[in-house]
Formats: sequence, structure tokens, C-alpha cells
Amino acid sequence: MMHMRRISLVSWLLALLCLPMTGMTSTGMKLDRAPDKARDVAALQRGAKIFVNYCLNCHSANYMRYNRLRDLGLTEQQIKDNLLFTADKVGEPMTIAMRSQEAKEWFGAPPPDLTVIARAKASAAGSGADWLYTYLRTFYRDDSRPTGWNNLVFDRVSMPHVMWELQGEYGLRLVEKIDVHGEKVQLKKLEMLKPGKLPPDEYDALMADLVGYLVYMSEPIAETRKQIGMGVLAALALLFALTYLLKREYWKDVH
Repeated sequence: MMHMRRISLVSWLLALLCLPMTGMTSTGMKLDRAPDKARDVAALQRGAKIFVNYCLNCHSANYMRYNRLRDLGLTEQQIKDNLLFTADKVGEPMTIAMRSQEAKEWFGAPPPDLTVIARAKASAAGSGADWLYTYLRTFYRDDSRPTGWNNLVFDRVSMPHVMWELQGEYGLRLVEKIDVHGEKVQLKKLEMLKPGKLPPDEYDALMADLVGYLVYMSEPIAETRKQIGMGVLAALALLFALTYLLKREYWKDVH
């Protein structure tokens, strides 16, 4: 029995070591930390607007309904006037008009649904928000790709840089560096080729809002769930304290 326990412990440790490192991509690139927008309602509203205007043309969000945006402080009329472009009623999901076969012909594969993309990337790279935030800011020109674009986080990506006019155009530059073992390594760096409509800090802030909305969309009740969890923990702590006090009172006269 003891031998079997040791084998189980060793297997568990090996499995733990095989997990991907938090904050790193599959190519070993360090991810940038995404600003936390979970409680910033104005930022989430801006993120929803960016998503509808730039992402919803090709990417669906079939498991998200427009009326959930009321949770972000928007009225039904505001949703209809500003965000309802792919449906007739606010109770409908965020679908797209492009058919799957057409998408496959144009892009090589249908663009993925983005409803739970933040959670999907969290399972692959530690933090879905950090992965998305870094990905959206690291497109660069690559003439060898069909779209003319590539990405540091997602090498040979099929998606074009739909927001290049806002960010500008960047190129890839290889920089040699000596690592801790004294060996030369090449690092990939981006350099601006052409400025965009927004300064870099404003573009980064815009992407932070978009990522905040993608994280919200992947689990709209996340903040409610956390609040319920904290309440349950507080109730359990109170119950434990009362149980301890009752036990001490019951046994105080027992010698």
C-alpha cells in the first residue's frame, strides 16, 4: 500500500510539472499582464462597442444574448441604437451573417466563436485575459503570410490585423542577447513602421477594454459567483467560531 502511494505521489508531481507555465505562451513568450476591468462598467461598455464593431463581423458569440448587456448598465434602447447590428431583437444571440463554408473558403478555417474564448485560452496559457491582451497588441507585417500579417503570440495566425489603422503597422526585428548560460539567443522585438490613429498607450487601453468585455462575456455572473463564495466562506468561518465556543462552554467543567 505504501509503495502504491509513492507511485501515485510521483505521478501527481510529474503531471504538475507538465502543466504549462502561467504567463507564458506555447512558444515561450512572456505574456503582458492585462488590466483588471471586471468592476469597471464604463470600460466594459466600451469593450462591448469595440467587440460589435470590429470582431462581430467574422466572429460570432452564439452563447451570448444582446440583452445581457443590460447587466452593464445599458438600456434596451441603447442596445438597439448602438449595438444591435446582427439581430432584430435584443433577446437574440450575437450571431453573424457569414456562413461557415464561406469563412472556410476565405480564411482557410471558420473563425472561432468568441463567447468563451477567455476561458479557453486560460486553460491553454494560464491566464486567458493576459493571452488575449498580448495577442491583440503583437501583430506585425509578414509578407509570407496570406493576410500579410503574423503574430508573436500566435505564430502563422490566419486572422488579419483588423485594427491596424488604430494601432499602426509594426515589423519584426530579431535581437541577439546573451542568456544566463552565456549562449547567444535571438529575441523577437516589434518596431513601429507606420503610426496609427491612436498613440500606443491609448491603443493598449482600448485593447484592455475589449479584453475586459471578452472576459465578462465568458462568464457574465463571475463577480456574483465570487461574492456568493465570499459570503459562504464568511458563514462557514462564523459557524466554526460558534462551534468552537460551544465546545469550550460545554467542556469547561469537565476535568
